[in-house]
Amino acid sequence: MTLEEYNKAVDQYADNVYRFVLKNCKTEVLAQDVVQDSFEKLWMKMDTVEAEKVKSYLFTTAYHTMLDLLRKENRMGEFNKDEEESVSHEDQYSGLSEVLEEALGRLPEIQRSVVLLRDYEGYSYEEIGEITGLNESQVKVYIYRARLSLKNYLVKMENII
Repeated sequence: MTLEEYNKAVDQYADNVYRFVLKNCKTEVLAQDVVQDSFEKLWMKMDTVEAEKVKSYLFTTAYHTMLDLLRKENRMGEFNKDEEESVSHEDQYSGLSEVLEEALGRLPEIQRSVVLLRDYEGYSYEEIGEITGLNESQVKVYIYRARLSLKNYLVKMENII
């Protein structure tokens, strides 16, 4: 990979990688760190990564870096889960995107990742398997379970109101 190809990869994929990581971790600072680490790792391996496989390399690296950082935060006790908020008459429907974000946030980490890679980023099952280290049938099962969970969450009226 040449310097021009690296710069082109930054222009083409930085926003997509950032969006993917941000949807998974919900913290802008962490997402920025993961994207920066991913591009740094690409820079260090620029001579071994083929230009055609840059996108897959970046998403794979970002995914694994994100998991490592989240696990590290869990071990350190900095990762606090939000408490359930009770629904009151003042809570109103605030937008479909917020409801979807809430539903995605309730999914287990692996299910959220594969759904985002498939539905938001448009990866094939095979590519998702390469990124996450799962085989194709596992990817399909996780996507099915995630979509079923999302459907069950979204059809409940109290979750939308």
